[in-house]
Amino acid sequence: MAAAGFAKDFVWGAATAAYQIEGAAYEDGKGESIWDRFCRVPGAIQDGSSGDIACDHYHRWREDVALMARLGLKGYRFSISWPRLLPLGKGARNQIGFDFYAHLVDALLENGIEPVITLYHWDLPQALQDQGGWLNRDTASWFAEYAAQVFVTLGDRVKTWITLNEPHIAAFLGHAEGLHAPGTRDLGAAVQASHVLHLAHALGVQAYRQVSPRKDRIGIALDLRAVYPFTDSDADASVLAMADSEYNRWYLDPIMKGVYPQELFGVYERAGCAPRVEPEDMALLKGNPVDFLGVNYYFPVRVKAMRRGPLLGFAVAEKPDCRRTDMGWEIEPRGLYDLLLRLKRDYDDPSVMITENGAAFSDEIVQDGEVQDDERIDYIASHLDVAHAAVAEGVKLRGYYVWSLMDNFEWSLGFSKRFGIVRVDYERGERTLKKSARWYQRLIASGGAELDL
Repeated sequence: MAAAGFAKDFVWGAATAAYQIEGAAYEDGKGESIWDRFCRVPGAIQDGSSGDIACDHYHRWREDVALMARLGLKGYRFSISWPRLLPLGKGARNQIGFDFYAHLVDALLENGIEPVITLYHWDLPQALQDQGGWLNRDTASWFAEYAAQVFVTLGDRVKTWITLNEPHIAAFLGHAEGLHAPGTRDLGAAVQASHVLHLAHALGVQAYRQVSPRKDRIGIALDLRAVYPFTDSDADASVLAMADSEYNRWYLDPIMKGVYPQELFGVYERAGCAPRVEPEDMALLKGNPVDFLGVNYYFPVRVKAMRRGPLLGFAVAEKPDCRRTDMGWEIEPRGLYDLLLRLKRDYDDPSVMITENGAAFSDEIVQDGEVQDDERIDYIASHLDVAHAAVAEGVKLRGYYVWSLMDNFEWSLGFSKRFGIVRVDYERGERTLKKSARWYQRLIASGGAELDL
């Protein structure tokens, strides 16, 4: 693996999300989130579990920071639980919640680890969901008010901020497919939610500019996909643009250019489910540009033309006889390379961070008490290899955050999938470094120099 050549200030990090690791779902004044409620729906979570305890990070955060320091992490990306700070989503503050994150940030800094804070990683306060959630335009303003309080409280110590994580997943898996909270199945609701999430992002950036003189510090994390035709046929090639609009441009274009891709907007209009866009909305998006773009990449999408059935004229098809993760996701590092070069070419050469990249595997092979997760090492190494190649092509890549620091609650799949480089015993809470963690530790210590796998 040829990882040598990353800049000296390249940030080697790991990432987590509040609901997936914190636990303490009903402690110290925290309000209910949509995931607290969704986990109570019979059959919503594959193994019937919840994030009530998760990895118990809320109580074990000191141990976890020490573990990060042991690994030599230069950065730690984590999210803040909105209902832990504002139990009703707005109004009265829960000071205990603010203090928790302040102590965590201080401990990270004391250990030389840069905190990167995501303000929203899907755990909307249930009190706001009861008022319409992401279908209510007011939620965007309430998000900005919440964000401003966090900026004021932690902005003297935190240099890097992410407004939203994967608005595509929050909107469509949550509102069209029913697989994530709040669990509805309505395409029009999903499209409208995506627009309100865009507004929340723009208002969050605006709030940051109002309270902080720092620049080059705020962005968004998008789950982007390299889109390929399933076959070499002209028909499959003809649907690439529409698929790219659905998976990528519906988010990239408003954020980076202040417009929606018209071909997809037109389809939604004809289907009667276009978002309700007010005259000032797109000016708000265009007027609040990001300083960097966070890229979450796991697998590509291969699309096949379909004359009948799908609204957008294509279906996702799986490449046969390829390597896959325990999630069933195709392993294709080239997709990350193509995405990074595409961002440079089509979006004015932005500063980029790989804010999530990693893989779930069964982790069944244990030797001398250590998980022998060579497949995970190979996955991470191969993606770093193409990231390095993209840097050589001039991509402004400033950091890499492996997903995930530790095994955790994997949303609707519960605890059935393990993404961590650190194993978590969910019954006892014990953390154990996997082989991949020790490999990543050596990689960081070498500054990304070439390592034998």
